Amino acid sequence: MFAAENQKIMKSSRLVIAIALAGAALLPVAKAQTDLAAKFSPVAAPAQPGLYLKPNDRLAIIGDSITEQKMYSRIIETYLTVCVPELKVTVRQFGWGGETAEGFLHRMTNDCLRFQPTIATLCYGMNDHRYRAYDEPNGQWYSNNYSAVVRSLKSISARVVLGSPGCVGKVPRWASDTNAPLEDLNLNLCHLRNIDIAIAAQQQTRFADVFWPMLTAGFEARQRYGDGYALCGGDGVHPGWSGHLIMAYAFLSAMGLDGDIGTFTVDQAANSATVSSGHKLVSYTNDTLTITSQRYPFCATGDLANFNSIRSGMTLVPFNAALNRLRLIVKNGKAANYRVTWGSAAHTYTAGQLADGVNLAADFTINPFSKAFNQVDEAVFNKQNYETRQIKELFHGPEGKADADATAALTEKARQPLTDAIANAFVPVTHLIKIAPL
Repeated sequence: MFAAENQKIMKSSRLVIAIALAGAALLPVAKAQTDLAAKFSPVAAPAQPGLYLKPNDRLAIIGDSITEQKMYSRIIETYLTVCVPELKVTVRQFGWGGETAEGFLHRMTNDCLRFQPTIATLCYGMNDHRYRAYDEPNGQWYSNNYSAVVRSLKSISARVVLGSPGCVGKVPRWASDTNAPLEDLNLNLCHLRNIDIAIAAQQQTRFADVFWPMLTAGFEARQRYGDGYALCGGDGVHPGWSGHLIMAYAFLSAMGLDGDIGTFTVDQAANSATVSSGHKLVSYTNDTLTITSQRYPFCATGDLANFNSIRSGMTLVPFNAALNRLRLIVKNGKAANYRVTWGSAAHTYTAGQLADGVNLAADFTINPFSKAFNQVDEAVFNKQNYETRQIKELFHGPEGKADADATAALTEKARQPLTDAIANAFVPVTHLIKIAPL
């Protein structure tokens, strides 16, 4: 999903596309991005075509307190569960507050490698940059440890998606110098991001660009929603849901997912309909499709102007266009306009729009999948919440110190029902789409 020619400024920053679509009203944002690129000099991220995931992958999501928030990790696991169920990917999260790449290196054999992940996402650099201006010895320390983590994962034949740190929205209260210029911190984080690209190239892994999309999206969000929009969270470091959506977008994109959830095609002249893989056409009568789906779109609600809203994050990167396309196509329509009703909501489209195809996942915030989706998502949270306790309290508590293997076996028995609950919540959804001429 990545064309090399589009990598001149940044692969992961889709903000340029949004600006082009928005037109002249966002010209100040376009200029600001150019100014940011000149100031930060981000190294061009690599083109990474093709699906990186494999069927039955065991994914480890690894990082510091931002990972331990269980937000971007939850988005990723829920997405993989319901949007690409045919891959049958299983997930564990290994977030640990305050951690650096060196910290994970010391615990990874005991905590992570014992579970034999086949693929891992890494997100370090925030604590590693020490909330100060960049200096070469610290950069080398970070590079050495992050590289060692990658090598350890590769030693068990795990593929790696090496993520950069994000950005900061303000100097946090725990920084050694709370009066340090904010720009110094972000320049440091950008430098670590550039180091990450070099590590990924040397180690032949995928790279997930978290920093640049967050930096540019943060500027756009403040222009669009006001200066109070805190993409990086209230403390300037731990994002709300919008920031975590951008993080998940970066990692899912690096995995090479094509975002095709499904296509429903109606030919009104032939009075016929077809649906793509993962969906079953039950009937098409009286301009109404009845479909049973075993793949869900990613469902999200929330105030568009609220930084703690997944839906808001979707306005800052092309998540729906790139990763969440559930399309309805209506050919040979005889009316000029149509009212499409899906569940309890309805939208009006022109015949031309329907002939080109509309993205139901983007247009219908509440839809027939919402209830089942939320049940899966809640089950994912419960499992990931236990995984934090499993590692931090039990593996590193008295039980684990006394007998690590026995503790792992016992806690896996406790985790299994939580894993089963995800599978039990993910059920086929039967839904109706009514296409009425106006």
